Amino acid sequence: MRRLPNYNPAEHMPRLEDAFLTRREMLARSGMGMGLLTLGTMLGSELLGGGAEAAPAIGKGIAAKAGPLSPKLPPNKAAKAKHVIHIFCSGAPSHVDTFDPKPMLAKYADQALPGLNGLALPSPFEFKKCGKSGIEVSEVFEKLGEQVDEMAILRSLYTDVPAHDPASKFMHTGSLQLPKPSLGSWAVYGLGSENQNLPGFISLGGRTEYRQAAFLPSLYQGVNVNYSSRMPLNQVLLNISNPFTQSEDQRRQLDLARKLNAMHAEKLHKEEQLEARIESFEMAFRMQTEATDAFDITKEPAAVREMYGNTEFGAKMLVARRLVERGVRFVQVFNGGWDMHSNIETSMRRKAGEIDGPIAALLKDLKKSGLLEETLIVWGGEFGRTVTRDRGGNGATPGRDHNGKAMCAWMAGGGVKGGTVYGATDEFGARATENRMHIHDLHATILALLGFDHTKLTYRYNGRDFRLTDNFGNVVRDVIA
Repeated sequence: MRRLPNYNPAEHMPRLEDAFLTRREMLARSGMGMGLLTLGTMLGSELLGGGAEAAPAIGKGIAAKAGPLSPKLPPNKAAKAKHVIHIFCSGAPSHVDTFDPKPMLAKYADQALPGLNGLALPSPFEFKKCGKSGIEVSEVFEKLGEQVDEMAILRSLYTDVPAHDPASKFMHTGSLQLPKPSLGSWAVYGLGSENQNLPGFISLGGRTEYRQAAFLPSLYQGVNVNYSSRMPLNQVLLNISNPFTQSEDQRRQLDLARKLNAMHAEKLHKEEQLEARIESFEMAFRMQTEATDAFDITKEPAAVREMYGNTEFGAKMLVARRLVERGVRFVQVFNGGWDMHSNIETSMRRKAGEIDGPIAALLKDLKKSGLLEETLIVWGGEFGRTVTRDRGGNGATPGRDHNGKAMCAWMAGGGVKGGTVYGATDEFGARATENRMHIHDLHATILALLGFDHTKLTYRYNGRDFRLTDNFGNVVRDVIA
């Protein structure tokens, strides 16, 4: 046998002294193992992929072993809001034609306004005092005006960029450019879901970034449903059933996938993307019966369907209520067509008439069932509109341009102090001046209503802790009951 140069067999023989370690050497070699043992007791079943043998829950039940979507209590257990319905009116509704009356515009009609470009455009609509609170609401919202005592009207909102794409992304994610998690994803990340057979976050229309999870685990991403009341129920949610495999075989396949994944996590490492994919398969399996039922509004009494109205938006409001009562944490409803650069008088009446009755019906219905106390309704767009004419100046059908310095929104239910107005714009409505409320402040207030300190609901990514409100934002306590 050829020996290597300088090879000494004695150096490779076991030695008695190698069987003993000093205390310092023992701690140095086993410290990580002790840490992993401690981590294992903290994570429990999540360390093994959530437990393949856990039986699926029914209705609002919870699986036998807690998973990432299991319901969680917020730090502030006194918070009333447990669900959110966000009604997003894309295109930016005009605040001075809906919830922020400005009679001074009529005095300066078709005249230049101090410090502003263009000619003053008074609202073509009359504002009426509504409810016991006497809050003034535009005549275009006749039925919503009857529900004003449930609302906190936010008249001093403002945003950073008055352009549709970045402002819409900002409203939903708190970020103008970077891909960050949406408000709904943060809500489900913090609270989980009360129904393990339906997604915790469901979006009825809207763009992908409005429901994105970004760097949060993909389980928290919103599930988009292009719902239409005219669709057959088996087409509302696609790819949740397998026409070639029986339910029992599907269950066995999923159980096998979980066991293999648990082995992979134990022997190698746990992969978030693999976990999320298996959870998606599990969710689709459990949704095969309950999801179809949730979207079947024909099961509602005729009087209820008539109250919501025989329209697509009315059907979406009714579906939103059915999802919330089944434990879905966050429902996002998209309504476009509010970008009114011209012909605002006709366009506003049409769009307001489309949503007025259905949203009022939603508020009345939730209040009747007691769900309004724990369901936060948020209405608004991405920015406001100018108080001067746009597109044609003195044309016969004027409209309004974009305005990020003044906008309005409202919240109702879920611990909101109803029948209140917060903040104010200047005498013309061009800028927020009193108790100015940034979009980060709005998000901080929504999270507070859900029971969270917005500075502490964070997720560590790329070496830093991220949050919905970036690095600033204040809770508006005046609108919390």
